[in-house]
Amino acid sequence: MTARILVVDDVEANVRVLEAKLTIEYYDVLKCSDGPTALEIAARDQPDIILLDVMMPGMDGFETCRRLKADPVTRHIPVVMVTALDGREDRIKGLEAGADDFVTKPIDDVVLFARVRSLSRLKLVMDELREREESGRRLGLEEGSARMRGIGGRVLIVDDNERQAKKIFDQLKEEHRPVIESDAGNALMASRGPVDLMIINAAAESFDGLRLAAHIRSAEASRHLPLLIIIEPEDRTRLVKALELGVNDVLTRPVDAQELAARARTQIRRKRYTDFLRDKLDHSLEMAVTDPLTGLHNRRYMTTQLQALATRASRGGEPAAVMVLDIDHFKAVNDGFGHDAGDEVLREFAVRLATNVRAIDLPCRYGGEEFVVVMPGASLAAAERVADRIRRDIGGAPFRIMGGRELLTVTISAGVAATDGPYDTPEALLKRADEALYEAKASGRDRVIAKAA
Repeated sequence: MTARILVVDDVEANVRVLEAKLTIEYYDVLKCSDGPTALEIAARDQPDIILLDVMMPGMDGFETCRRLKADPVTRHIPVVMVTALDGREDRIKGLEAGADDFVTKPIDDVVLFARVRSLSRLKLVMDELREREESGRRLGLEEGSARMRGIGGRVLIVDDNERQAKKIFDQLKEEHRPVIESDAGNALMASRGPVDLMIINAAAESFDGLRLAAHIRSAEASRHLPLLIIIEPEDRTRLVKALELGVNDVLTRPVDAQELAARARTQIRRKRYTDFLRDKLDHSLEMAVTDPLTGLHNRRYMTTQLQALATRASRGGEPAAVMVLDIDHFKAVNDGFGHDAGDEVLREFAVRLATNVRAIDLPCRYGGEEFVVVMPGASLAAAERVADRIRRDIGGAPFRIMGGRELLTVTISAGVAATDGPYDTPEALLKRADEALYEAKASGRDRVIAKAA
């Protein structure tokens, strides 16, 4: 895995050393010496990670980080702040500014590359989600910022050290909803539920904390759950291994209350951001196959499903039927009562249609006042009976329009066809049903016509 890394440091020697180390590991390196330039490069070139020195003249690393995280164009880029060895205050201040991680001077190459690889994987996931959105500026994040503050999260503390677990619990309970679990098996099951952050003691005696983290990362239901590992400060090997496994963050003992709180907020805020992106993506995919007015599937979805069913039937599988339904004299509704009333009729018709077909049937809006129902496993006669039941239900009770002030009698015409033989195609099936629909309209409307091949 390679990545583009922006190194920001006002000391030229530091920049050259980092550039050399990163280049040897096949990373692309961008560099600058001050905060304002870093903001410009980040917005323009979209690096995968930013290595940001804390101490710089003018705009220091904290202010630079705050501005990066405040800008929708750059807030998704992981920021690793470079601090002094004893920089506890720097770490807390950096986390509060939005930093994703830290490396300390002198920089340990193995730890640095482990953190870079870990954050590169995270950035890759974020980019895959963001690429499916129109643009980062139009995600509506400001609208949802209150729920992305990183507080009020459900935190699972997995630790068999009762004293340490209770201390962490007490430190988090003011801002979050922490729960303590001392059994790794129970924690693994709980990870599949509504958890915002899991904190694992890597030095637990009754279970292997890193093995638990690996199991969580390998399970589909929990692979995106943020993991924070508590580790001994001298246990460099386990720290590197944790990052290689995909752990999101590492906190060394003794646990500092302020740093724990800041890291928890960072992880929960990031999770809510990625959850928001996934929800937006799921919504976009749903909208791609759903008619927004009626809530039924749209023509695109109907076409792909009918193609699959017709192909299966042509190869000797179960038959499939299709009905095409049209609301009679719908133009008169729009002309006489207005398009809002017409929309009310379409929505009510969709409800009645959906309640009169089987659970496996696919009612779809084909366009305008025309609807299609795809019926897997249905014969021509069975589909005709269902279509007539729908016709009677539509005409049997008036539609309430104009906010319930008016009652309108609505009728429909329908054409029905079913697969017939190995050479039948979706196009031919729809054409027969459409011809049957026109025959029903020509013969007086408010009726169902079934057309065999």
